[in-house]
Amino acid sequence: MAKISTKVATRITTQLKRYQSVLAGLLKRDVSEADTVTVINDMLTDICGYDKYLHITSQYAIRGTYVDLAVKTDDDIRFIIEVKAIGIDLKDAHVKQAIDYAANEGIEWVVLTNGAHWRIYKVHFGQPIEKILVCELDAIGESAKSPGALECFGNLSREGFSKSTMAEFLLHKQVTNKFTVAAVLQTDFILEVLRREIRRMSSGVRVEVDYLKTLLREEVIKRDLVDSDEAKAALQNIKRLQRAATRKKTAIKPVDEAPIVAAVEDASASLPRAVASP
Repeated sequence: MAKISTKVATRITTQLKRYQSVLAGLLKRDVSEADTVTVINDMLTDICGYDKYLHITSQYAIRGTYVDLAVKTDDDIRFIIEVKAIGIDLKDAHVKQAIDYAANEGIEWVVLTNGAHWRIYKVHFGQPIEKILVCELDAIGESAKSPGALECFGNLSREGFSKSTMAEFLLHKQVTNKFTVAAVLQTDFILEVLRREIRRMSSGVRVEVDYLKTLLREEVIKRDLVDSDEAKAALQNIKRLQRAATRKKTAIKPVDEAPIVAAVEDASASLPRAVASP
């Protein structure tokens, strides 16, 4: 999570708790999209710390069309927000237009919300343009003090949002989600550790790595964590990260292996950005 002060964390917790009752009332009355936009504007001010007259606008035009809301600081757009009426369930199709708008303007972050539910997307500027769901929050049902609530609004907050913190947020989510953990369990290294541990516990009973891999895929790990598009994307991410980690490790030679006549430049490779398919 973005590093935020105790003061900011307290503000998020206190204000979200207040808005939870407000949102519940709006949901019961099934208010319009326009009314929902008004509340989102207030939440960005009270919870996230933005000045509604300085940082938030509904007059940001992209290709001749105004987005619902855009949050900016120093004339730079941090993220745009696609708002739906509070009674409408959020769907991937709802954010497509906003993603297209963001891609045309080079804006990396898009929020889809109906007030009650919040989703944060990263826009990947590839061919085709892709969206990565980074965070999802039930703003009514989640405890205002929960790590999830602080994570969502802390990263979006005026104090917490930056390109570097959002990049770390994305990477953390990608390497710790259920699809990635399932993919890691199927790597050769982990399978070999599992094989050795079974042999150690059973006084020498032999088991093949291929058998363990099949067992994990067919009997242990849930099917959607193995065969879904998200699972395939996670597997590719793991391979990229493993290659990057290997390059970084081999690029840093021990001191006693360094050439005597000249210092060795540190050629450590930085981790590539992990990209998942929608």
